[in-house]
Amino acid sequence: MVKDRFIKWLFLALCFSTFGLAQDIAEEDASYETWAAQFEASLEPKQGSIEILDGQVQLKIPDSFYFLGQEDARRVLTEAWGNPPGSSALGMIYPAKFSLLDFESWAVILTYDDDGYVSDNEASKINYEKLLSSMQKDSQESNKQREELGYATVELVGWAAEPHYDSENHKLYWAKELKFQDELDHTLNYSVRVLGRKGVLNLNAVAGMSQLSEIEGSIPEILSLADFSAGNAYADYKKGEDKRATYGLTGLIVGTTIAAKAGLFAKLGVLLLALKKFIIIAVVAVGGFFSRIFKRKSVEA
Repeated sequence: MVKDRFIKWLFLALCFSTFGLAQDIAEEDASYETWAAQFEASLEPKQGSIEILDGQVQLKIPDSFYFLGQEDARRVLTEAWGNPPGSSALGMIYPAKFSLLDFESWAVILTYDDDGYVSDNEASKINYEKLLSSMQKDSQESNKQREELGYATVELVGWAAEPHYDSENHKLYWAKELKFQDELDHTLNYSVRVLGRKGVLNLNAVAGMSQLSEIEGSIPEILSLADFSAGNAYADYKKGEDKRATYGLTGLIVGTTIAAKAGLFAKLGVLLLALKKFIIIAVVAVGGFFSRIFKRKSVEA
């Protein structure tokens, strides 16, 4: 009898506990939705012709994309996506069909390196398989520094898209498949480099591997979104007068690894790899975030 009564009390306690947990999740979910609506309303997405870098770069944002300026991009990276502070992003481009807080969303982050004119003389000589092997070894070494700084380690699994150089428009692009520590899903880092007279414009798309085909399909359009203005283009380089970079196309591709080894996590978009993209910071209701994931997975199942 005592045993039966104990089991009954235990069952009731579990019921009340479960009810309380469900109520907490519902409240957190509502709190997140309120925060998300307010956050997105505070952003100022733009389309059309836009100048950045004091007019050195011209953006042409069509109806299928939005552009966020430097401050809005910083807020998205830190407040919504959970990246550490100190971003050098000049802005962010993302598909208009998504909200930046959608689980399926992805974005292209813009940064700039003023290291000078990058020669493309080696374009036809690069062995990309050998280069990948070297980068994977460097990645293992840089993970020691990441652990010391408290960041998740990142394994370079391989090319998601082998590097390709458009010699006519002086644009280099490639994609890496990355495995974050304790993460089951792999991350896609799609990189575009636009070569200019005095430096390189970096466009880094950070997303999940499941979005590879979508981003690859968007690459021709992404490549057309940004160009250097007249006087700042690659063809405007003046030999003997303008500064030359100390590296070539190979250096652009392995630049993220070099920066990580030097501890310069803000260079060439490495900052974006410090944490998985869809991590919401503590001030956002964590329960609400996970409850939406579970709902989505149950629908997909």
